[in-house]
Amino acid sequence: MYLTRLIGILFKPQKKEKISRWSTLATSPMLILVAIVSLTATMGQRYYNQPELKEGTIAPKTIRVPEDATVIDRKLTDEKRESARLGDITVLTIDSSVNQRVDKELAEILTLGDRAREIVANFPFVNTGILSTNTQQYLRQVSQEKWQAIQKIVEEELQERPPGPSLERTAAASSTPSAVKVTSENNNVIWQTSTEEKLSEVKSRSAGNQENSSIAIASRDQKAISELLTYRKKSLFENYLRVLEEVSQARNFYENATNFLAQEQENDGYEVYDRTLLELSDAVWQKTQIGIETVKERMLTQGISPNLPKQEWVKGLKVQVAGVVPLETEDLTVKILKNILEPNLAKDQDESKELVELAAQNVKPVQYKVRKKEVIVKTGERINRKAFVLLDYFALSRRRVNWRSLVVFVCIVSGSVGIVVIVGRKFKPCLRRRDHILLLLLSLSSPLLVALRVPWSSSLPAIGLLVGNFYGSTMGVTLVTLISVVLPIGMDVGKIDWFASAAAGIVGSLVAEKMRSREEQALLGVGVGLTQGTVYLLTTLIVRATPGLLWYAIVVPVGLQALTGLVWSIVALGLSPYLEHLFDLITPIRLSELANPNRPLLKRLASEAPGTFQHTLFVASLAEAAAREIGCNVELVRTGTLYHDIGKMHDPLGFIENQMGGPNKHDEINDPWVSVEIIRKHVTEGLVMARRHRLPKAIRAFIPEHQGTMLIAFFYYQAKQRAEKKAKVIKEELFRYAGPIPQSRETAIVMLADSCEAALRSLKDATHKDALQMVKKIMRARWQDNQLVDSGLTRGEMSSIAEIFVQVWEQYNHKRIAYPKAAMNPNRVKTAAKSSC
Repeated sequence: MYLTRLIGILFKPQKKEKISRWSTLATSPMLILVAIVSLTATMGQRYYNQPELKEGTIAPKTIRVPEDATVIDRKLTDEKRESARLGDITVLTIDSSVNQRVDKELAEILTLGDRAREIVANFPFVNTGILSTNTQQYLRQVSQEKWQAIQKIVEEELQERPPGPSLERTAAASSTPSAVKVTSENNNVIWQTSTEEKLSEVKSRSAGNQENSSIAIASRDQKAISELLTYRKKSLFENYLRVLEEVSQARNFYENATNFLAQEQENDGYEVYDRTLLELSDAVWQKTQIGIETVKERMLTQGISPNLPKQEWVKGLKVQVAGVVPLETEDLTVKILKNILEPNLAKDQDESKELVELAAQNVKPVQYKVRKKEVIVKTGERINRKAFVLLDYFALSRRRVNWRSLVVFVCIVSGSVGIVVIVGRKFKPCLRRRDHILLLLLSLSSPLLVALRVPWSSSLPAIGLLVGNFYGSTMGVTLVTLISVVLPIGMDVGKIDWFASAAAGIVGSLVAEKMRSREEQALLGVGVGLTQGTVYLLTTLIVRATPGLLWYAIVVPVGLQALTGLVWSIVALGLSPYLEHLFDLITPIRLSELANPNRPLLKRLASEAPGTFQHTLFVASLAEAAAREIGCNVELVRTGTLYHDIGKMHDPLGFIENQMGGPNKHDEINDPWVSVEIIRKHVTEGLVMARRHRLPKAIRAFIPEHQGTMLIAFFYYQAKQRAEKKAKVIKEELFRYAGPIPQSRETAIVMLADSCEAALRSLKDATHKDALQMVKKIMRARWQDNQLVDSGLTRGEMSSIAEIFVQVWEQYNHKRIAYPKAAMNPNRVKTAAKSSC
């Protein structure tokens, strides 16, 4: 009884002015009952054969195995196989393109090293008997300031102790305190002691005057000075100068090579070489190059995994380098290879897929071998997975209708139906009985497909697109959301698949209402498919996030999900025209197609009744602007206006706009009763034509309702004058249209636009105020004639409509500049021009 009262409250009839006669709300209690029963029957299958002794419940008694058997747990087996398909099984293969790239980069780096070494190729640049190899290496790389300091020290030393040995000086020197040792080679020792004193003197000067010099003299400097002094004493001055020139030239070559290396490495974006390269001998550099190639081949052949951190494979690289290249170039080798090597192992998709599928098939079925009289579960024990499988296999799980849960599910379905109806009454108050039947059929499609175990059976994308297109986004989102929530309660569905399908259906519902062509709907289908695939991917990554999750194991299901959404969108696009005709639906796309001027009826109207067609176009401009102003269905108003006078094609010359200045047919008839029948007949004939061309009822309604029950005043008063002479009484209803009066705001707008069109066209030099006054007068007459009582238009809306009508009229009758008479006579203009010359 409470449910009956609730249904009565929910479906209490609305006020008449808000519901048009051609689209009355028809949600009878019987239809609601049918919807609840059918939806419960299809969605509530879980409760029709539900086990009483299911997993997690307490066993009421000890239950034993009735016979020997081997029972396979199919559900658990499928779960393990699915887990194996998503496991970390990867086949890696060497990417030859990476190897080629590494080879190319290594060749470029080694070539750069060779080019730099070629610049300083002449080494040693001086005889090693004059300057040792270490000294030559040192002198070519010291700073210019230090090189100049070394030369200066040598020059100063030579000034104090000129070249050439002297026994007296040597003996005198040997008696000085600065000699630290006297031997058979006392000359040499005495000189070295004197040089050290000179170097100390230079150091003290450098320390005492840092502004003038900051050169520090090291042991290698002392060795270089010593060797230069020794050679200078033993050779001619010209030979000594030649050695200095050789050193300076070598220094220039060395500096050029260093700058070349720095510039090239900066341009290439890496830095592997330093001055160490230029110090290597040719033999060492050749061995290093061979070693680099060897280590590179080893690393690439073994393969470098993309999942291995770089610091880890660099450790292995250092182990490979040890012993392969000279000790002094190990660091250089590591630096070069670390710079060019990169992971060269890539996943072999085909091999990995085959291996994964093989692993899934190799998963052994989960089976339980039991013997007769073996205990399945004891009294008071909680039934686990194995026990439930055994109980269900031996038909001991007590499957029956779960009435308590079924009643709860019925309440859930009833509440969902109530929500749909409430949303419909609020956002689509003009839903008819056939509309509710279509909503019910679409709702039933999804559970029926799931029950039949049709692959990819979630039709939510199609439901969302169709309902959103037919009844708006609010109704579409509501229906898809309720189905996606209620159906999994009563049926077993894949949760991730279902969620992705629901997301695609909601997106389709939100956007479908804005589509204005089949082409746009097709593009929306692509978007729906991408949405379903993307949501499935993201949900899978979140729910099944494991370190070894294989991407290629997800790509195929994601692609299938996207394809499923696209296929259901194509199904919706194909069904849409048939459903529109079968259930007499008006959608923006269908209205746009009907408003095409190439439609048969409109082409006939333009050719057979051109005056009426022009009248129709102006009325459509007025009505469309007014509908947009007050928030009516603009597409419906535009399309309905184009067809509202098609009945005039039955006798075009019976209407003055088609006479084109010719004789008036009604003057020849001279009978108001005959004339009024011709005028009235354009309504009935229009309805016949509309039915013949299968126009929707919403469009056919404009034909009679735009005239309502208005009086055909001209012929009425003509007949009345004739009747007064004969003392007869004329019935006014004989000169009125049959009706009905407008039942919606849309048809009422067309009535007002049709009534004002002729009056506005007749105005020539009227002001805005005069035109507005005349339009309001006509509207007032329609209001007083009770033509608008069922339309739902308010007086405030009528004022807005009047203002819009006048604005549109002003746009059509804008002022133009009058052409001068001379411009209309070009010969006269030419004559005047010649005379002026």
